[in-house]
Amino acid sequence: MHYHKYYPVDVINGPGTRATLFVSGCEHQCPGCYNQSTWRLDGGHPFDQAMSDRIIADLNDTRIKRRGLSLSGGDPLHPANVPDVLALVQRVRAECPGKDIWCWTGYRLEALTEAQREVVSLIDALVDGRFEKALADPGLVWRGSSNQIIHRFRLEDELA
Repeated sequence: MHYHKYYPVDVINGPGTRATLFVSGCEHQCPGCYNQSTWRLDGGHPFDQAMSDRIIADLNDTRIKRRGLSLSGGDPLHPANVPDVLALVQRVRAECPGKDIWCWTGYRLEALTEAQREVVSLIDALVDGRFEKALADPGLVWRGSSNQIIHRFRLEDELA
């Protein structure tokens, strides 16, 4: 897996202060996508043990109260990304108690493969659906177009 960017402190992509990883690779290539630079699977930087360690360290850093991890892209659930995303999500669950995990994907929840569902079984919220330019709405929270759905699986408190 490759990643395009990593933000150790982010207040835009999900509730609260978060660490956000933008993975590379997206087969949807939605017209009007604001992240076209993340479409290539081999774009950006190789995701390695050092980056995984950095994410875990950042999530556990008590100097900044991060609520959790956001996975965006590209598409974290692109079939080529799933093994590494799964390993990262499993590691966050094991080593970062109390942190939530949000994931954005162009795939619909009901159409996910078994491997993709394994990732989803470990996250707190999934924002699914392709970006649809005709349904774009800058007033939406945490999604770009009104066809996208925020599925909340584990969140104890509801945020707008």
